[in-house]
Amino acid sequence: MDYDDPQLRDRLTLSMVQGVGPLAMQRLLTHFSSATTVLAASMGELQYVPGVGPTLAKRITMARTEIDVDTQLRLAAEHHIAILTPASANYPHLLLELPDPPAVLFVKGELKDIDGLAVAIVGTRHASRYGLQQAESLASGLARAGFTVVSGMARGIDTAAHRGALAAGGRTIAVLASGVLAPYPPENAGLADQIALQGCVLSEAAPTMPPISGMFPQRNRIISGLTLGTIVVEAADRSGALITARHAGEQNRQVFAVPGQVDNANAKGTNRLIRDGAKLVTCLEDVLEELGPLAQEARRDDGTTIRAPAELSLNEIETQVLQAIDPQGSLIDEITNTANLPVQRVLATVSVLEMRGLIRKVSSNRVVRL
Repeated sequence: MDYDDPQLRDRLTLSMVQGVGPLAMQRLLTHFSSATTVLAASMGELQYVPGVGPTLAKRITMARTEIDVDTQLRLAAEHHIAILTPASANYPHLLLELPDPPAVLFVKGELKDIDGLAVAIVGTRHASRYGLQQAESLASGLARAGFTVVSGMARGIDTAAHRGALAAGGRTIAVLASGVLAPYPPENAGLADQIALQGCVLSEAAPTMPPISGMFPQRNRIISGLTLGTIVVEAADRSGALITARHAGEQNRQVFAVPGQVDNANAKGTNRLIRDGAKLVTCLEDVLEELGPLAQEARRDDGTTIRAPAELSLNEIETQVLQAIDPQGSLIDEITNTANLPVQRVLATVSVLEMRGLIRKVSSNRVVRL
């Protein structure tokens, strides 16, 4: 990519101005049409934009002289960090549906079309053993089913979700509130490197920016926005995970929650989500059942809003089950005998294959290949 592109430089400069958040950025770009025009505007012109007062207007007019954008661009080039804008060919299409899509995304690793078929798993930093097990198990199952697992790489549930996806050999995306060269928490720096090899680490913050408290709620809209649905695993009454769930609902994404014990403080948020209409999750099939139609629709969409490729690689079990299905149709018992697998494993795999549009149920116990 061209790190010396003047338009990219100006957009990055504007995004680094203190006080220019996603909403202010959208308003400025709508009013002035480009970051270059915004940076060239006078204080008076800038204050015609709703929400831009004298202090912010002055920061914008001084941005080109006071913000060190060259260092960030140099570091991005040295560390092979892609810088994406909504005009970039590989900018996530799902994020374009948001009212405030990130004006700039820094990506360490690689974003792929297949990442349009993604699910977020989020939850408390102070997770119980049960919560960690549920997050890791769901992430592993989703990864094996061909979904990319998205989370925020925080301690607790987020970390378990990323590790589950990695262990299954799947793809995972970490969305940071800090820059991608300043991963937070620090003890997850090694995890960030692993994620970049099997997916990517991304942020709308400049590469070396440290975490700022206000950035965490802001990044949560990206976590939910990148996905077809968000699963909350353990969350207290006041939790960042609940903010992510709220964003998911506002973005017309599916909201899921894993139930917890009624006397567990970190289950109050998830249990309340279920009470208020979130999809109850007790196993992987609960998620696949809900997202299956969405995933198929995404693969059949036109090129302007494509979320996932038409064909996804199958793991060993999926290949085994698919090959056991006769082109004219097979009964579940026949597939079980041919594949030499437990019937519950066959049923779960059949659900995955149906979700991916590779087979179709013609009755309760018979499927055909497409």
